[in-house]
Amino acid sequence: MKKKLLVCIVFICGNIGLSLASTVDTLQIPSVAMNKTYRANVVLPNSYAKSKVRYPVLYLLHGAYGHFSDWLSNTPNKNTVKDLADQYNIIIVMPEGETYSFYLDSPVNKGSQFETYITEEVVQKIDKTYRTINQKKGRVITGLSMGGHGALYLSAKHPDLFCAAGSMSGAVDMGTMLNRQSNDQVVKLMQSVFGDQSNNPDLYAQNAVIGMVDKIKVNKLALIIDCGVDDFLIEPNRELHRRLVYGKVAHDYIERPGSHTWEYWENALPYQVLFFSKVFKSNGI
Repeated sequence: MKKKLLVCIVFICGNIGLSLASTVDTLQIPSVAMNKTYRANVVLPNSYAKSKVRYPVLYLLHGAYGHFSDWLSNTPNKNTVKDLADQYNIIIVMPEGETYSFYLDSPVNKGSQFETYITEEVVQKIDKTYRTINQKKGRVITGLSMGGHGALYLSAKHPDLFCAAGSMSGAVDMGTMLNRQSNDQVVKLMQSVFGDQSNNPDLYAQNAVIGMVDKIKVNKLALIIDCGVDDFLIEPNRELHRRLVYGKVAHDYIERPGSHTWEYWENALPYQVLFFSKVFKSNGI
């Protein structure tokens, strides 16, 4: 009898745990700009289904060679993102950025218009589909590597959309990639963004976050930048930090042991979400 009772308790507790877990939607988001449809993962906190309130949104961008599902499939703990959505009662959106878009609008490739896609199509689709706080005070953005560049770049150019931005191991100076791989490989990858001029270093400089400090300063967005001391991108991140300090731009800057790995990003993300939760609280959310 006691054994049966114990089994029932375990079964009931297990079902309660399942019912309280966050849920993951895979949303089809068409792009008029690129004439194609991409998918996005959307994590809804466990409280979403039981309430009628509106929720703040974190846009979480993937890195180069990756896709929209990376943050749910590549972290050592596959529940990292879902647990954070539950802990902070936020919606977390992971849109597609393709393998090497840098979240820019390519001047030569109509099929790579990811600045327009994220800022004019993804955000609007999310706000129409879910109960979001559809104002900048309830919207933040961050990402890893290429996605770190994308988050800082998009927030700098569209401060009307986001109240805060972050970067984890961000490729804040795209020219650094020339020192990471053979020039031929980088040029080939960047041709989809910049065309035949991909071997022109000036193109990297013109579109790099590291050169956007003046624009970032004017926007006065809350910023958090995080990079591992063993990461091949640490020096550009340090330089961006120095330029922000010199320009008297308020920001949080973190270095800790680690390199360009999912173990590092899994550890970094909770610090970023804690930072954003404080921003939301200061905004009355």
